[in-house]
Amino acid sequence: MTGPAAVPVTVIGAGPYGLATAAHLRAHRVPARVLGEPMDGWRAAMPAGMFLKSTPRASNISDPDATHRLGDFRAGQGLPPVGDLYPIPVDEFIRYGDWFQRQCVPEVERAVVTRVEYRRDGFQVSLRGGETYASRAVVMATGLRPYARVPAELAPLLDLGLASHTSDHDDLAVFAGRRVAVIGAGQSALESAALLNEAGATATVVARSGQVLFGATPETDLSGDRALPLRLAKPGSNLGPGWSHVAFSRAPQGFPYLPDATRAHLVRTVLGPSGAWWLRDRVEGCLPLLTGYAIRSVEQADGQLRLGLRGPHGRTETLEADHVLAATGYGVDIDRLDLLDEGLRRAVRRGNGGAPRLSRTFESSVPGLYFTGLSAADTFGPVLRFVCGTAFAAGRISRGIAAAQGH
Repeated sequence: MTGPAAVPVTVIGAGPYGLATAAHLRAHRVPARVLGEPMDGWRAAMPAGMFLKSTPRASNISDPDATHRLGDFRAGQGLPPVGDLYPIPVDEFIRYGDWFQRQCVPEVERAVVTRVEYRRDGFQVSLRGGETYASRAVVMATGLRPYARVPAELAPLLDLGLASHTSDHDDLAVFAGRRVAVIGAGQSALESAALLNEAGATATVVARSGQVLFGATPETDLSGDRALPLRLAKPGSNLGPGWSHVAFSRAPQGFPYLPDATRAHLVRTVLGPSGAWWLRDRVEGCLPLLTGYAIRSVEQADGQLRLGLRGPHGRTETLEADHVLAATGYGVDIDRLDLLDEGLRRAVRRGNGGAPRLSRTFESSVPGLYFTGLSAADTFGPVLRFVCGTAFAAGRISRGIAAAQGH
């Protein structure tokens, strides 16, 4: 495996984290095969008309020289600079990712990986079409979709086409004229419900939380200036204002030292379920919000659904729907990464919920196997849930691989 024919590194995935990792590896002169359709997860799992929750300054894919930021892309397209009050359309961000790939990682191969197996001195990577090759290291940058979480009550409806996860859709207009129950209280749930409503569907949000929350309007304009008292009380960061957000975004290297339960709680709750500030006017007063309710039963007959809901103080409700859309987030469990050989998955030491435990360079307990993006959030914190985490991750991974392979 470590002979001349072995590829030094294989990066699986060509979304923001895979592209950033590949760009940083190039800077270290580490040859790599980068496999995947650029920005595929964003195209296939983000419905048309959506916007990013993160601000422009927190939405830069990292390259070593910081010369391929979102602002650089916009300038090259003849578009004006934007500040934190500008919600980024998903289609614009996809165009930015495509541009980043062409400029920084032109070697991307639009190939599908079917299997990664562990060998004593490396890995065997198999591609759709039959090619098999050796790789000394593998970086898993497979994004969110493998980890889509659907409540157990809805699982029987998936195969019947009566329920789905938000990541299953690139256009919610297919539900026009239908009644859709949207489960969740976060950005994905609230924006999906707004898009459904605007596309002619009848959307109802069902949320366990007692209220639907929205973020505050950013305190900065294009200049980014904030009054000194505000900067002292709540300093700015890519994750938003506040000292805790500063710590999570600027010092993720300290996150692994927290107890397991604390890390799990923070990854789940920091910037937890809420809608963006610009979404409030499209939700409140525009569609029903059943807050404090959980699904207790599901009945279906002839394609029609009756959801039994339990609410505050034991109150019950019945909601009729044609479809249930689970905007219930993602849960990292590497057993769901089917392309990894079962023996390889078993060899990876786990942390909270089946997430891999990683070294300071994002390497798992299997030498040469690295995880980035959401897969690394249990180790390094909530910044790995967002695009702004690409700088920390790509820098650490590329330096670690370069040192390990003598580059």
